Amino acid sequence: MTYLSYQVQVFFHPPIFLLKSPGYLGLDIHKHYLVAVGVNQEKEEVYGPRRVAYNQLEQWLEREVTDRDAVVLEMTTNTWQMVDLLDGRVHSLTVVHPPHVALITRAQVMTDKIAARSLARLHAAGLLPSVWIPPQPVRELRALVAQRTKVTRLSTQAKNRLHAVLHRHHLALPEGDPFAQGNQSWWGDLPLSLAQQSLVQSDLATLRFAQQQVEQLTAELTRLAAEDERVPLLVQLSGIAIVAAMTILAAIGDISRFPTAKQLVGYAGLDSRVHDSGQTKRRGRITKAGRRDLRAIMVEAAQTAANSHPHWQAELNRLRPRLGRNKAIVAIARKLLVAVWHILTQEKPDRFSQPERLARRYLPHTYRLGQANRPPGQSPAAYVRQQLNRLHIGADLTEVPWGSRRAVPLPPSAPG
Repeated sequence: MTYLSYQVQVFFHPPIFLLKSPGYLGLDIHKHYLVAVGVNQEKEEVYGPRRVAYNQLEQWLEREVTDRDAVVLEMTTNTWQMVDLLDGRVHSLTVVHPPHVALITRAQVMTDKIAARSLARLHAAGLLPSVWIPPQPVRELRALVAQRTKVTRLSTQAKNRLHAVLHRHHLALPEGDPFAQGNQSWWGDLPLSLAQQSLVQSDLATLRFAQQQVEQLTAELTRLAAEDERVPLLVQLSGIAIVAAMTILAAIGDISRFPTAKQLVGYAGLDSRVHDSGQTKRRGRITKAGRRDLRAIMVEAAQTAANSHPHWQAELNRLRPRLGRNKAIVAIARKLLVAVWHILTQEKPDRFSQPERLARRYLPHTYRLGQANRPPGQSPAAYVRQQLNRLHIGADLTEVPWGSRRAVPLPPSAPG
């Protein structure tokens, strides 16, 4: 590049390092390029708008972005790749939720340049709340959980289509599990047209693929669960097993970012809408404004807890006459999430835990983990005792009832 051409480039797109510090840089991220606009503290546009293709991104960052710049971008498909690229190169990095920006910048005309300019100016004014930027392990865990949810849904859809075929043709289900391997030939012998039989075989193949993927992803989540000391804390709650615990941990990430249980409940969208104006005070339905996966898994856990734990059964019986079953289950889900916050924050047993019931939760949990995921030579009973000692509970418990005829003896609790 000649000196003259460099001067021309500076005139039209002055590098950020030539600007008055600090600078606020808004990035509008797209699939193949980004648009950058920089403003100063007075929110005056001093850079751009500049369109940068991703094959030129590294050179652009090296040439025009410095560690004095405050960068802001919206959450989108490839946000985390951009975050990793910018991390360590800039003064600060802010990722914002698009609906939060839309609440402030409602406009009939919105272009890439306008979007980047709005981000930069709002960031300079301090009006954009940042979302939490999860570390790489949390992102990977979220991806695993999301993928398992997708293939589970795929399996359910295939089963529903197969059930619909039987319903349309008034065919009775075979004995046992209709989708078991032993019933594959039964589906092939159904009195259906060639086209219908092709659809059935396609759905059966889809179901087998989805079930195989669910098993593989569950095995990986189980391996990760064995390495995470927070999982046994969550498993003590009724309705929460390995997959549910990993889903909760993936959604929450670092529990310390929620100073109160109320904030965690709001993050899940399980808090109620509130209208308080003048003499009118009214509470409505839940906001559903948070993480859908966390909300869904807590409702699922509440369904199980209300059917299996005496305390939550009593809560359901108390709330159901006034709210109905569905709303009562949602209320229990909120209470369970409050318990999750206390358990993870204080690392203590649930206040409704009893030593024997807790041991009966941990014993099947250790079997699900499998010997390969436990420390070498550790028996299931030793694992149960280790977790009870960690929670300072059940020191005098000598055995765990298991089945109707036998009990599993526990090793003695370590003194002190």
